[in-house]
Amino acid sequence: QGPLVESGGGLVEAGGSLRLSCAASRSSFNMGWYRQAPGKQRELVATITSSGSTNYAPSVKGRFTISRDNAKNTAYLQMNSLKTEDTAVYYCNAELTGSGDYWWGQGTQVTVSS
Repeated sequence: QGPLVESGGGLVEAGGSLRLSCAASRSSFNMGWYRQAPGKQRELVATITSSGSTNYAPSVKGRFTISRDNAKNTAYLQMNSLKTEDTAVYYCNAELTGSGDYWWGQGTQVTVSS
């Protein structure tokens, strides 16, 4: 497995909720979630710093919540009030401690049906 592994994706009806997890092999500085829908470029969803400061894309603000558990080297994305427009492959991104680099997970599919 790579240094970042996402999980928690699946099929959910519009208005439902889903929680994604990103397990890192070691501690990290900034972590974030991105997504890419078919035919579209990858876009930023949310980010969180080591101290817990968060940032969200306008399209998900108020519906999604990013968090992290540093003891577990894991970031989460709680997605509520899901819309069909949220359908995409969601990727975790993180700057791993000691690597001097940013890493991507393999992605997890989220499909929201109407």
